[in-house]
Amino acid sequence: MTRLITQLRDTGRIRDRRAPQPAKPFARRYTPADVRLLAEIDSLHGTLSGPATRKLCERAFELFGDERYQPRLASISNGHLYHLRGSRTYQRVRGHVDKTHPVKVSIAERRKPHPQGRPGCLRADSVHQGDLDGIKGLYHLNLVDELTQFQFVGSVEKISERFLVPLLEALIQAFPFTMLGFHADNGSEYINKRVPALLEKPHAQGFTKSRARRSNDNALAESKDGSVLRKHLGYAHIPGRFAQQVNHLAQNVLSPYLNLHRPCFFPTEEIDARGRVRKRYRYEQMMTPYDKLKSLPDASIPQARHHLRSAGCHRLCNQR
Repeated sequence: MTRLITQLRDTGRIRDRRAPQPAKPFARRYTPADVRLLAEIDSLHGTLSGPATRKLCERAFELFGDERYQPRLASISNGHLYHLRGSRTYQRVRGHVDKTHPVKVSIAERRKPHPQGRPGCLRADSVHQGDLDGIKGLYHLNLVDELTQFQFVGSVEKISERFLVPLLEALIQAFPFTMLGFHADNGSEYINKRVPALLEKPHAQGFTKSRARRSNDNALAESKDGSVLRKHLGYAHIPGRFAQQVNHLAQNVLSPYLNLHRPCFFPTEEIDARGRVRKRYRYEQMMTPYDKLKSLPDASIPQARHHLRSAGCHRLCNQR
């Protein structure tokens, strides 16, 4: 630095006397042919670890007598092996491989919902009614309230925004209380731009989605898929052209039966000796979702009956 500063002060410029390449460069131990051979053996064996690749090169010369690996690759070190893998010649032979980058979606909050003792925290899930000979079956939309277990089911021909959003809006309006939250898995049928816009209409307080490696975040909707939808609608293939008829059955027959006549277990939380929360499902706490709604404090039963009648439950409400 002192020499360069002195040169700049005396002459007004800095002259670089270094040549583009050294006059006497260091001798290269590994030739481009060695690098291409290393790329070939990595391609055949799927790019193993350094010691494993060294052993392959050693076996290729000592056991199989391949002279191309002697004397350089048969005695290569781990550090130099990884150095050759990063060279341009190696990358030119193997090609550039870019690792998968995770995609961050800002729609919905990734957490488990908490109803805090109030109805209106809805769980959503989709169920596919099977394929047959390349023909897609229809899809069921299952909405369940976490506190009261009120459940409304609908069916669509295809799982797209064109079919799903109108049905989702109709099922949300069928609940006899205001929606406070909406939780779904990470399926694109819910995590898109149209569903949050739909949820802003009833002034929902939260739109959440399941966390990674937390299968219990949407356990209520998943359990209802098996105990309700599969039990009553089965696993057999139903073509999408029958979606309108199945949707009429699900909304006008199945949903009223589930809410007014089908008893459900409701858990009671207890804290054990170790301080962990345990859920107990007692027979005394079994009741229908409508009875559970009536048991809540400040429940408006006339308003709930009005909503149920508008949802197609007028005959069953009169029987109750």
